[in-house]
Amino acid sequence: MTDTDLSLYLVTDRRFLRGRSLKDIVEKAIKGGVTIVQLREKDTPTGEFVELAKSLLCITQKHSVPLIINDRIDIAMAIGADGVHLGQSDMPYHIARQMLGYNHIIGLSVENMAELHQANDLDVDYLGISPVFKTTTKEDTAPAFGLEGLREACKKSIHRCVAIGGINLQNAQEILECGAKGLAVVSAIMDAKEPELAAQNFRKVLRNL
Repeated sequence: MTDTDLSLYLVTDRRFLRGRSLKDIVEKAIKGGVTIVQLREKDTPTGEFVELAKSLLCITQKHSVPLIINDRIDIAMAIGADGVHLGQSDMPYHIARQMLGYNHIIGLSVENMAELHQANDLDVDYLGISPVFKTTTKEDTAPAFGLEGLREACKKSIHRCVAIGGINLQNAQEILECGAKGLAVVSAIMDAKEPELAAQNFRKVLRNL
């Protein structure tokens, strides 16, 4: 599914809800210009994860935006999500592809250049370059790529690269100038008082390139 618009990629994090509804934040973000949503719920029991995923799928389908499930292929298949995002320690890519087929999106995180080179032998839909900068939204991250590392990764990858880790309005343009095809944003939208406006501001940066 190589035509998927990865340009503004929202990754959810319920730590930023502050009493607000996840569905409401996601819908506002989509209205502001988010093009793809990943539900990331590392520590949520399966039953609760399924219900969350189903509720978000209603929103994303209404706006024709893909919903990606982090890690959990079983949940993605159970609810009919558009795809999954895998880490290096998750189910091997080739097994995931056998299970999901080619009508689903599969993204893969890479944390160093060795993993990126290995990913060039796979037919994944995109790579998540992680982390570009040090981030507080995920504690178990590898050393940051930085801008030069991101530029090298984008140049050497045969796949479209989505940058994640410490992405905000201040660094968005230089990240895109390094060759990233997407900005994966967590707190800059999830923690914003006005998620729709936050997404709109990112879209302005995307339009300026």
